[in-house]
Amino acid sequence: MERALCFLSGKTYLRRPKTTIFMPNRRKMPPIRPVGDISLPPLREWRLRNGMPAYSIDMGAQPGVRIELVFFAGRPYEQKRLVSRAAADMMGEGCLGYDATALSDHFDYYGASISFPISLDTTNVALLCLNKHLPEVLPVFATMLAEPAFDDQELRRFCKQHQQLLREDLSQSDVVAYREITGAIFGAGHPYGYNSKPEDFDTLAPTDLLTHHQRYVQAANGFIIIAGRVTPEVETMIDRYLGQLPTGMPAEPVPFPPCPPMPGSLRLPRPDAWQTSLRIGKQLFSRRHPDADAFYILDTLVGGYFGSRLMMNIREDKGYTYNIESSFDPMLYDGCWYVECEVAHEAANDTLAEIYRELALLRKQPILADELDMLKNYLLGTYLTMVDGPFNTAELLKTLLADRLPLAAFSQMVETTRNITAENLQQLAQTYLQPDSFWEVRVEPGE
Repeated sequence: MERALCFLSGKTYLRRPKTTIFMPNRRKMPPIRPVGDISLPPLREWRLRNGMPAYSIDMGAQPGVRIELVFFAGRPYEQKRLVSRAAADMMGEGCLGYDATALSDHFDYYGASISFPISLDTTNVALLCLNKHLPEVLPVFATMLAEPAFDDQELRRFCKQHQQLLREDLSQSDVVAYREITGAIFGAGHPYGYNSKPEDFDTLAPTDLLTHHQRYVQAANGFIIIAGRVTPEVETMIDRYLGQLPTGMPAEPVPFPPCPPMPGSLRLPRPDAWQTSLRIGKQLFSRRHPDADAFYILDTLVGGYFGSRLMMNIREDKGYTYNIESSFDPMLYDGCWYVECEVAHEAANDTLAEIYRELALLRKQPILADELDMLKNYLLGTYLTMVDGPFNTAELLKTLLADRLPLAAFSQMVETTRNITAENLQQLAQTYLQPDSFWEVRVEPGE
């Protein structure tokens, strides 16, 4: 800095040097670079003293961790409808030594949060907490897992609340359409296909929840993922408290009824509907199927991102809907694929015709190189976000382990995306996107 004289006061002051402000050239496009290496960050695999598999992802800059336990205790293992969801949520409504209010107050006092992420196949319990508060939080968290109260009064409150939420959901055409398409694909008696009713909650009893919990919330029937600032001290505390969970035995699913053999068409008139909810879909497969990775890419092309075929045609060109998308939903033991959108009733037939036309085009001719490159770049970008930070990495790891896939499956998916060809996608479309294989559901205005 240089000194300068102030003419008003006669004093000198320090003058800051002039700085050059960088102005980007908006007329010049920045260079486009290919996506480089995409892989799971380093993680540590170990076991708690009760044998429970544990995975530590030490990537955190902040002194906190997220601990998630995943048990194979979802719908495929139920002895009674809704018991898996109720048993999971009710763990947070009191345990040995703590009623619901005291349990909530304890976690709130230390700034910790408990959540029960929803999954059809698993029961998930997650704790987010600062490292310094783990000595006070972990013992209570472990008690909540091992000895939930399943109080009858709390259960009745839970059932009443969820009955009301379900009634509200059933007033929405898009919710009804989703329930109908999954029920049609798998069948009303299938764990992935049954649709809960408000009266189903009335059949639940505390003994149902306790039996389900004792049978499946066991160390041998799940795994634990720790993400964030995972120090040796954190691992020691987790082993000390969560390593006391009962060991148990690996669970086996209940026998599944067969899915309906022939697809069909369902039309559900609703007096309060002001537009039509369209769904077409079919039974598919789990992520362990050899075509699962490639079909995920095909699904993205069809309706999985903003540049998809359905979005470009039905939203951008025709203007029939604000949003249209396709979804590949692989579960542990099965899977399905469907297209969903909400349209004006008078545009429903034209929308369906355009959906089937786009699927026919994918079967008849391979996509162009530019479109394939855009699709690959989009997917590789999403894979990068999957390993961006400890919590995203933990979600990816949970998906792999919950689907009983090896950790190398992520690298295989990346390589499949890099190497897939237009001809590969066309062959997949010819195999899986035949029009006579789809269920079709319309929830539409009418009496």
